[in-house]
Amino acid sequence: MDKEILQSLRDIEQENDVKVLYACESGSRAWGFSSKDSDYDVRFFYVHRPDVYLSIDPVGLGKKRDVIERPIHDLLDVSGWDLTKALKLFRKSNPPLLEWLYSDIIYEETYGAAEQMRELSRDIFSPSSCIHHYTNMAANNYRAIDGKNEVKLKTYFNALRPVLAAKWIAQRQEIPPLSFHALLTQVVQDHDLFDAIQRLLEQKIAGDEGNKGLNIPVIDHFLETEIEQLRRYADKLHYHHIDDPTEQLNQLFRRTLQEVWSY
Repeated sequence: MDKEILQSLRDIEQENDVKVLYACESGSRAWGFSSKDSDYDVRFFYVHRPDVYLSIDPVGLGKKRDVIERPIHDLLDVSGWDLTKALKLFRKSNPPLLEWLYSDIIYEETYGAAEQMRELSRDIFSPSSCIHHYTNMAANNYRAIDGKNEVKLKTYFNALRPVLAAKWIAQRQEIPPLSFHALLTQVVQDHDLFDAIQRLLEQKIAGDEGNKGLNIPVIDHFLETEIEQLRRYADKLHYHHIDDPTEQLNQLFRRTLQEVWSY
């Protein structure tokens, strides 16, 4: 599939007159609980030619979109953000973008922008906003589990992973790993809960994406309890980072334009 992914990126560059700076896997394959028929969730960020930015209407306004998306085809789901959008979200400690930067499955990293962002990421990181993001994600997925007799295995993991990521942040005040296995082994101390999640993980990996199973009370209780506790914890935290990073990100953006387009 790597060949198809790289060809898709080249097609995007040609069709949109952009350069892809960084592309990675995001989703169940990056997290370590993909099923046999899981999509390849390829995420990337890109940069236009300088003249596109030197105009009275900024990228992201009106018809000048700051997102490129391709229709899902043959398990390939490819979408990306303009670098200006990525940097604005990075400034807010956006968890999906942080996950992209730390993905273990990198399809392309041709230029230096991603590494420069990694170097700044620990200063940008906001435990409060990230925990809120993860608990909201978990709560939305838990609503599809609560009170149901039969549940999609995928939905369980879409609730479990953000809860474990939020607990990692609460315990360590640092960016959590993408690996579900790392989160599970480091965060979950209760043996019965650990065994129940491990069995569910084995089912998920061995089956198909749409497979269902009976609800699991020990996991349900864990999700319900932790979501509420983590929300209360995040409410008590204060957003904190170094001085306003905007000028550093402006410089990163300008350096990238020079590196890519040699202007």
